[in-house]
Amino acid sequence: MEYSPKQGVRSHGLPHDPFKSSTVPRPIGWISTVSKDGKDNLAPYSQYQNLTWDPPMVMFAANQSVLGDHERKDTVKNAEETGWFVWNMATYDLREAVNLSSKALPPEEDEFEFAGVTKEACIEAPGYRVKESPVHFECEYVQTIRIPTGDPVSTVDIVIGRVAQVHIDDNVIMDNGKLDIKSIRPIARLGYYDYTVVDQIFEMKAPAATKEELAGLEGRNFDNKTE
Repeated sequence: MEYSPKQGVRSHGLPHDPFKSSTVPRPIGWISTVSKDGKDNLAPYSQYQNLTWDPPMVMFAANQSVLGDHERKDTVKNAEETGWFVWNMATYDLREAVNLSSKALPPEEDEFEFAGVTKEACIEAPGYRVKESPVHFECEYVQTIRIPTGDPVSTVDIVIGRVAQVHIDDNVIMDNGKLDIKSIRPIARLGYYDYTVVDQIFEMKAPAATKEELAGLEGRNFDNKTE
């Protein structure tokens, strides 16, 4: 089949939109922030990704609120006003909490409490991170790119942050210095109401890559003096 979204997002004629099910798996941006007046917020975003690694930078994309006048999401406003947001790794063990925190609550309600997770202080960022999560990035806000779509809800804010602090549970670091992803079991979004979990890994090295390139792909330091 073929279809053109320019003719309408439902021009595919299927009972469910195949777009999100084709761009998979999508890492979950489980983002915690605090408002300028001290109200904590926690919400998952399925449009999340790293942008570059030196310096490490990440982004998440947020549509507009489904509540009231379709204002910008609290997460976006908090990141802009305080200059910080925190990414918390979403895992299979935390799947129910991640799902609960997706509920659109009024700004005065605390998603940490609603989702039943524990607050843990950050080093630089104001607000809290999810203690039960094995990996956290404290991110310093860089900028927001707003893309209007003509629709009050689907208009998107792309928020970019520079990673200032990384927290990793020592229990998920293996003897070889790598993260034990099979033990962590991160979850990711598919389409519809579907998720997937990372519990299988295979390795492929890039063909004809230099030692420097391989080191970069592996996230390993390379020093010509000690090679």
